[in-house]
Amino acid sequence: QVQLVESGGGLVQPGGSLRLSCAASGSIFSINAMGWYRQAPGKQRELVAVISSGGRTNYADSVKGRFTISRDNAKNTVYLQMNSLKPEDTAVYYCYADRVLAGTPYDYWGQGTQVTVSS
Repeated sequence: QVQLVESGGGLVQPGGSLRLSCAASGSIFSINAMGWYRQAPGKQRELVAVISSGGRTNYADSVKGRFTISRDNAKNTVYLQMNSLKPEDTAVYYCYADRVLAGTPYDYWGQGTQVTVSS
């Protein structure tokens, strides 16, 4: 099993910055992609950014140029640097990881961390 623990959420003013961290622990061999999703009240969970084990990244159009995802494989940790935050970025942010074991895909999720952008 894989455990994902997020940290770094909070309240920030529009235009501000936050950095989210997600540390993976447990049976973490063969982890492939890691990333972040978010869910705002009344909306579906959506992809924010993802990074492969080789460092390839993908971002939602709404965060391109403002958010940067990075990964430290030695620490089994993924980060999300969020700059120029907007009120519409307010959501619960969930860390994500996946892997394939014996041909079966597995997804893992953190408990979520609240990000609120408000003046």
